[in-house]
Amino acid sequence: MPHPSHSSIIKVVNMHEYSITESMLSLALEKANDAGAQKITRINLVLGELSGVVGECVQQYFEILGRDTIAVGAALSFEMKPTLLRCRKCEKEFSPADHRWACPDCGEISLEIVSGRECYMESIEVE
Repeated sequence: MPHPSHSSIIKVVNMHEYSITESMLSLALEKANDAGAQKITRINLVLGELSGVVGECVQQYFEILGRDTIAVGAALSFEMKPTLLRCRKCEKEFSPADHRWACPDCGEISLEIVSGRECYMESIEVE
C-alpha cells in the first residue's frame, strides 16, 4: 500500500481543525442567540498539548467561517493545557520530560493521562 504524501497528511490535519472550528462556531452562535446577543466579541478555547489541534489553523478557519455571522471580528483566545500523567502504581502525577512516559519515582510505564487531551470552548463574550 502506498504511503500518503506529505500534502495529503496536511489536508487531513487541516480538515480536523476545520471540523473543530465549524463545531465551535456553531455552538458559539447558538449560545449567543440563546442570550439575545448582537455580537460575539471573544471565544475562549482550551486545548491540550496532546489534542493535536493547531491553534493557527483554527484561527484561519474561524476568520473564513465567521465572516457573515455575528462572530465576525471576534477574538479567539487559546488556553493551552500541558500534559499531566498519573502513575497507576504509585499515584505520582507528573509532566513527561523529553517524551519519556515513565514514572520518575518508580519507573512504571502504566500511566493514566490526567490532562493534555482537552479541546473545548470554555466561554464566549458577547454584546
